[in-house]
Amino acid sequence: MTSSVQDVLKERIASRGPVSFSEFMELALYWPCGGYYSRAAWEGHPADFFTAPAAHPAYGALLSLQLEEMWDVLGRPPLFTIVEAGAGAGLLSREVLRYARHLEPGFQRAMRYCAIDRSARHWQEETATSEISGVPVTWIRAAGLPLRGLTGCVLSNELLDALPVHRVTVCEGRLQELYVGYEDGQFVEVIGGPSTAALGARLEAEGVTLAEGQRAEICLALEPWIQDAAASLERGFVLTVDYGHPAQALYAPERRQGSLRCYYRHTLSGNPYDRVGAQDITAHVDFTAVIALGEQYGLGSNSLERQSTFLANLGLTALQRRLTGHGLGQRERDANRMGMLELGRVGGMGEFKVLVQRKGINKARLTGLEGGSPAWSQRLEELPLPLLGEEHLGLMEARYPHTTWQWEG
Repeated sequence: MTSSVQDVLKERIASRGPVSFSEFMELALYWPCGGYYSRAAWEGHPADFFTAPAAHPAYGALLSLQLEEMWDVLGRPPLFTIVEAGAGAGLLSREVLRYARHLEPGFQRAMRYCAIDRSARHWQEETATSEISGVPVTWIRAAGLPLRGLTGCVLSNELLDALPVHRVTVCEGRLQELYVGYEDGQFVEVIGGPSTAALGARLEAEGVTLAEGQRAEICLALEPWIQDAAASLERGFVLTVDYGHPAQALYAPERRQGSLRCYYRHTLSGNPYDRVGAQDITAHVDFTAVIALGEQYGLGSNSLERQSTFLANLGLTALQRRLTGHGLGQRERDANRMGMLELGRVGGMGEFKVLVQRKGINKARLTGLEGGSPAWSQRLEELPLPLLGEEHLGLMEARYPHTTWQWEG
């Protein structure tokens, strides 16, 4: 009989004592035989949450435009590789590549797409190839980024929030770590000394002093991720979209309980010890750490923007305006408007952050960060209007946590 992830955790705790929350989260999410993202029913996880590509295809369309501009900034190289880490079932890749058909022909000819995910059980092989809208796509099952020397863009959408985190607190003025034990038939928190000096070093480097009794999450897994992303590029960009904050805001005293969140059937919870292996676990991203680690490994950074600003700069408002007079029925028009509005909603997805880092290139003007020109606006009016399809969610028909949860912008 195959052990459950709960059994594996209980056995580890019984043999070695309490484990770090990072180890607990790693197994709960990614254990190959029953972690949340690895379980056989993984394809059904949108029953627990949804991401921007499912809300409306305008998200992928506008990203496609931004990627085309990056290609142009790089001098229109004959080969431009987009690496999507945490690609899941591939919805974002399909949206980006479908819209690219309407963009500069040279861009589409140059594009190569690599979709990477560590837990996509529905991918039958470790590596497979296919084609979407005439663009070659390589599907790779891997935990890291097994590619090097690329010119292009490493893209991730709501990936870093799912990297395992350590949980810490302050007791009697000393930094302590929250471990996971098992007592009386349930997982429990156990307080002990830090498992590694890197936890205190991260906070010290960021000038963060936690208050007495305050809880927080520290993601040491950011470093190998950033190192891998930087190493994969010879020239290009790293485009990260996720929810999070600069360190001073993320670890502010008013956030006494930290940012850990769990999702189960569109219900938010702060208890990671329920439904272990059957619910998602996330924590807000420390973007100060992402930027500092990027600089350490050769990535320069552009400004950090809210998703609402980034998408508005690329033309989301113009797409919303075009819904009127496009020949749509009222219900279809309202459904598309609601999906577009959700992408930039204040207090919702609009609060997500967008970070662009670069390698082998000087800081360049990007429309998503600095706003479009009249020529950009005119072109957007002439391009096809992306509309909801069967792959997208009908936000008018049900409630989802992203439409109610305040992301503490």
